[in-house]
Amino acid sequence: MFGLTPDLLGSIDYPLWPENMQAFQVFEAMMTQWRCGPGGPTGLVYSEIPVVMRYLSIPEADHGEVFDAVRVMESAALEAIHQEK
Repeated sequence: MFGLTPDLLGSIDYPLWPENMQAFQVFEAMMTQWRCGPGGPTGLVYSEIPVVMRYLSIPEADHGEVFDAVRVMESAALEAIHQEK
């Protein structure tokens, strides 16, 4: 998932706070929308995030906050993905 291998994720259950649910749903739905270069993933395709938010019926008033949270997840995922290199 998101370019992370099962051994990177481990078998730990990660709690998801309710206030992060929308951002997680967007991030999960974006799992096939990574820009990749010769060195691997470089980031999410931001132009698709509004499409996903509309599909998930996330209120427009929440889009900014959700986008910011998705960027935090993206950054953490990229760090984990490139940590192995």
